[in-house]
Amino acid sequence: MTTTWTAARVVRDRNAGLCLAGVVISGFGTSALWLASGVWVKDLTGSDGLAALCMLAMWVPTLAGPLLGTLADRFRRRPLLIAASLLMAVLLPTLCTVGSPRGLWLLYAVLLVYGATGVVHDAAESALIATAVDRSLLGDFNGLRMTAGEGMKLLAPLAGAGLYAAYGGAAVAVLDSVTFLLATVVYVFLRVREDRPAPPTGSRRERTAEGVRHLWSHPVLRPLVSAGGATMLCAGLNGALVHAVVDALGHSPAYAGVLYAVQGAGSVAVGLFSGPALRRFGERRFAACGITVLAAGVALRAVPDDPLAWVCSAAIGAGLSAVLIATLTAVQHETPPPLLGRVTATADTLVFTPNVLGLASGAALVGLLDHRLLLVALGCALTATAATLLGHPAAAGPLTSGPPSDTGPV
Repeated sequence: MTTTWTAARVVRDRNAGLCLAGVVISGFGTSALWLASGVWVKDLTGSDGLAALCMLAMWVPTLAGPLLGTLADRFRRRPLLIAASLLMAVLLPTLCTVGSPRGLWLLYAVLLVYGATGVVHDAAESALIATAVDRSLLGDFNGLRMTAGEGMKLLAPLAGAGLYAAYGGAAVAVLDSVTFLLATVVYVFLRVREDRPAPPTGSRRERTAEGVRHLWSHPVLRPLVSAGGATMLCAGLNGALVHAVVDALGHSPAYAGVLYAVQGAGSVAVGLFSGPALRRFGERRFAACGITVLAAGVALRAVPDDPLAWVCSAAIGAGLSAVLIATLTAVQHETPPPLLGRVTATADTLVFTPNVLGLASGAALVGLLDHRLLLVALGCALTATAATLLGHPAAAGPLTSGPPSDTGPV
C-alpha cells in the first residue's frame, strides 16, 4: 500500500504538537497513580479487594459519561481543560495525609473525583483536538495519541512503582499533581479560537439525550460504536484468560507481564500508520481489519507455543488500537462541534463499559470451561463482528472531511 507519511506533519504542527504533549504528560501521571494507588491500599490494609476498589473508583464515573459530557459542550474547551487540570493539581497533594487505613476514604474520594474529571477532560480534549488540529490530520493525530498513550502505559507504571518503593504513595500523588500543572501550561499555549457556546436550551436530561440521539441515529457512528463495544467485551473476556494461557505455556504468572508488554508494542506500532490507513480504507474498513487481526490473535492463543504467543499478543494490541482509533476519529469527523463533548463521552461509555463486563465474565468462566474452547469461541465472535461491520449497507469509504466546524485554529 502506497501511503503518504504524515506523522511528521502532526509533530511539526504547533497545536497538534502541544495537544500531543498534553496527552503524554497527563497520561504518564495517570498511569503511575493507577498502579501505585492499588499497591498503596494493599500495603495499608493487606486486602486485595480494597486494593481493587481503587480501579473501580476511577472507572465508575465512566458510566455517567453521557451526562458528564454535557459539561464539555457547556463551556469553551480550552478553559475547561485548564480548570480540570488545576483542580486535580490542587486535590492530589491532599493524599499526602493518607498514612493509615483510617485515611482511605480520602484516597477513594479523590480517585472518584479523578475519574469524573477524567471523563470531562477526555470529552473536552477530543472536542478541542477536532478544533485545534487540521481535520486532514485527525487520524494521524489519534494514531500518535494511541502510540504515546500505550508507551506511557509501558513506562509510567515502572516509574510509579520505583517512586512508590523509594518514597511512598504520597510521592506518586505529588508527581501526578506536577504532571497536571505541566499539562495546564501546555493548554495555556494553545492558539485556538473558540466561540462561546450558545446558552443551553431544555433540561440537562434533554441535552444529554441529544448527544445519545445523534450517536444512535447516525448511519456511520452507530454500527462502528456497536462493533467497538462488542470488540471490547470480547477483549475483556480474553484478558481474563491470560493467566490460563501462561499456565499452558508452562511459565510462572509473572510471564503475563511479558505478554502485556508485547501487546503494548503492537498498539504502539499500529498508531504510527493509522492515519494513512484511515485515509485509504475509511474508518469502518480500518476498524473491521483491526477486529479481524484481533480475532486471529485471540483464537491462535489456544495453541501453547511461545513464539506464537508473542505474535498473538502483538496482534491483539494492534487490533484493539485500530478499533479505538477508528471509532474516535469517526466521532470527531461525523459530529457537529456543539455536540462533540456529549457524543465523545457517550461513545466512550458504550465502548469501554463492556470491557469491564468481559473481565468479570471471563473470571467466572475460566474456572468452568477449557480456556482453549473459550479463546476459539471469542475468535469466532470477533470474526462475526468484523463481517457485520463490513456488511452494513452504509459501509464507509475513505475518510471525508466531515461536517464543517464553526471554530478553527487562529
